[in-house]
Order: sequence, then C-alpha cells, then structure tokens
Amino acid sequence: MVDESTKKTLSKIPLLKTKAGPRDKDLWVQRLKEEYQSLIQYVQNNKSADNDWFRLESNKEGTKWFGKCWHVQDMLKYEFDVEFDIPVTYPTTAPEIALPELDGKTAKMYRGGKICLTDHFKPLWARNVPKFGIAHAMALGLGPWLAVEIPEMIEKGVVKYNEKE
Repeated sequence: MVDESTKKTLSKIPLLKTKAGPRDKDLWVQRLKEEYQSLIQYVQNNKSADNDWFRLESNKEGTKWFGKCWHVQDMLKYEFDVEFDIPVTYPTTAPEIALPELDGKTAKMYRGGKICLTDHFKPLWARNVPKFGIAHAMALGLGPWLAVEIPEMIEKGVVKYNEKE
C-alpha cells in the first residue's frame, strides 16, 4: 500500500493521457510533451519541499534517459548516474531504471545495475497505464529504492563517500 506522504506527492504529479510509445510517431511526440510537463512539475514540487534528488535529460527522440540522482546522509551527498531506456511497449511496460555503478552491490538489483521494482512498483504501474509516466517511476520506483537501499549500503561499507574535486 501507499502511505499518506506518498499519496500527497503523487497527487501533485500530473497524470498523463496519451497512450503511446516510441513506435507511435506523432502520438509519441504528444506523450513526450506530457512526460516533460509531468517531470518538470515533479522537480518543481521537490524543490519547493526542499527534496531535490535527481536530474534527468533524454536523447532527442526521448527513448534514452540519463542523469544523476543522489542521497544525502550525515550531511554527505552520495551521487549516482541514473539511466534507462523507454521500452518499445511503453507505457504498458514500465522503464527499468539503472544505477550502473552500483551493479552487483546489492541483492535488490539486476544485471547492469537495474533496480528491483517487481514486487511493489510494477503492479501499481500496471493498474495505472497510461496515466503514470517517468515522473511516477522516479517517485514510486527510484525514490523509495534509494531511501531504503543506499543507507543500508553505506552502513555495510559497500557505498563510500567520494569527495568531489
């Protein structure tokens, strides 16, 4: 189930209307506009709540996404590359979000650094096609995963703080 805080966060992320994937040419352009509007709103909401934790951008076609995400603990910022491709069956299939540099460092991850979202996130995504998009994948997938897994990896010494030059 989704807690009240998550429900509040979700209620502020615009839902998407267009059911289209990368193969759908003109409809994909419309879907991509909705994706960007939803993401921009989510990032603005996070900044307003002093909860800024990721940056994303895409290739020109909107099929490959990449950027940075971070987790702050003990006043130290742990930053990671984040990437994912839009599946050809999108939005029916959720994107598989990857943090490549953490590949093999936790059991809750697949080959290539793809984070495990099967138990909680994927059923929720399936019930909300086509309304959920990339912003929802970040809010309900990557965000909770980072909040649980990174502190545990820090505690075990698997993830170490790297001071930026």
